[in-house]
Amino acid sequence: MKKKVLSLILAGTMTLGLALTGCSGGSDEGGSGEGTPAAEDAGSDEGSGDSGDKPYEGITLKWWAGNAENNPGTQAVMEAATEKLGMEFEVEVNPGGSEGDNIIKTRMASGDLPDFMAYNSGSKLYDLNPSRGFMDISDWDIVDKFDDAFLSSVTIDGAVYGAPQSSTQAGAVIYYKPDYAELELEVPHTWDEFVDNCKALSDAGKTPVYFTGGETWATQVLFLGDYYNIAAANPTFADDYTEGKAKYADVPEATRSWTKYEDLVDYLNADKSAATVTDGNFAIATGEATHWFILTQQLPLILENVENPDDIGVFGVPGDDADDHGLTVWEPMSWYVNKDTENVDAIKAFFEFYYSEEALDLYFGTYGANGPSCIKGYELPESVCNAVRVDMQQYFDEGKTVPALEYQSPIKGTTCEQMTTAVGLGQMSGEEAAAMYDDDCKKSAVQLGYDWE
Repeated sequence: MKKKVLSLILAGTMTLGLALTGCSGGSDEGGSGEGTPAAEDAGSDEGSGDSGDKPYEGITLKWWAGNAENNPGTQAVMEAATEKLGMEFEVEVNPGGSEGDNIIKTRMASGDLPDFMAYNSGSKLYDLNPSRGFMDISDWDIVDKFDDAFLSSVTIDGAVYGAPQSSTQAGAVIYYKPDYAELELEVPHTWDEFVDNCKALSDAGKTPVYFTGGETWATQVLFLGDYYNIAAANPTFADDYTEGKAKYADVPEATRSWTKYEDLVDYLNADKSAATVTDGNFAIATGEATHWFILTQQLPLILENVENPDDIGVFGVPGDDADDHGLTVWEPMSWYVNKDTENVDAIKAFFEFYYSEEALDLYFGTYGANGPSCIKGYELPESVCNAVRVDMQQYFDEGKTVPALEYQSPIKGTTCEQMTTAVGLGQMSGEEAAAMYDDDCKKSAVQLGYDWE
């Protein structure tokens, strides 16, 4: 495992809107931040048709991204677009997390945006007030290719701002299949079945669940990934929560997302308070631990350290209904177009190519995927690992998915990861954490102008 690889991929994950990495594709060595070699910037699309087969030769499209988006798959597609269409690409690599958010907000306010850029979908997009700087692409032909779940995460007041940069991912359980085979365990479809499996693993001398208290963002995934179960029992929860009508401490299924941590306290790794995400990647890859509640963006890093990729599997966080076991999905980072760009036609042509089967196969074949694609009717190439192409795909095929709450509501407390870590380490109860989180979310709601009681 290269620590450099991990640091680049995690650069944009602190919000869990999350920059995507690949599964069974090339590893992400990131970008240098110096940009790709570019021809002289033509500044506009006018006159771009003079070169025949390459109608946009002489145009340089400037784009902004984190290291995870400036990956080998994106680079391969851009190189192919240059060969086919003629435009060149110049990338500016910027940091993720709050620093990156501050940079883009500042640049949006000053009108200093590139031609297009990669940024979060969902609640983080709301925070930007995207109409200030991003183009409404509702009438672009490519929008018809995007599935409804993705579109809902980039649509505000009827305007569509984003196009998917990569694949979906999920907040789920990544597990080591040989342990299941050895103990003749089956994938659990209820939480009680999951806890029973943990007991059997513990009795066999294994570490049932890995917990990364040393890298707190990752401790949120059990809580956030349990949202499918909240929504299944409370279909209007997202709207009610946004309006302050539903609270985590008042809705039993929502409180359960916090108390599930208590059920696992006796089944965690011995170094749970200090373990990092890098440690988790190794632990699952080597069978040091059997389960890990984590974003499936970690799959490629896990797979770098296993001899047989089929040893690694994925299942959704179980709830209480065995017949309704689903998956909480994170929509991908998105491309956004500068509303003042002078290169609209060139960007349209690039995006039309980017979402062609040829380019999608090139992207996912080069870099892999962390979940099924958002492109309707598209099938991932067989080079993508079975954990994604089989285990995760079945939830999509059966309609057992729901976008994470952050794609349906702009409200999220700022202390979530501190509280999930504390409950996971047994330092407070789940019920206490649920009540505290409600108070935290109220502050966020008030700042956004919602009238929470």
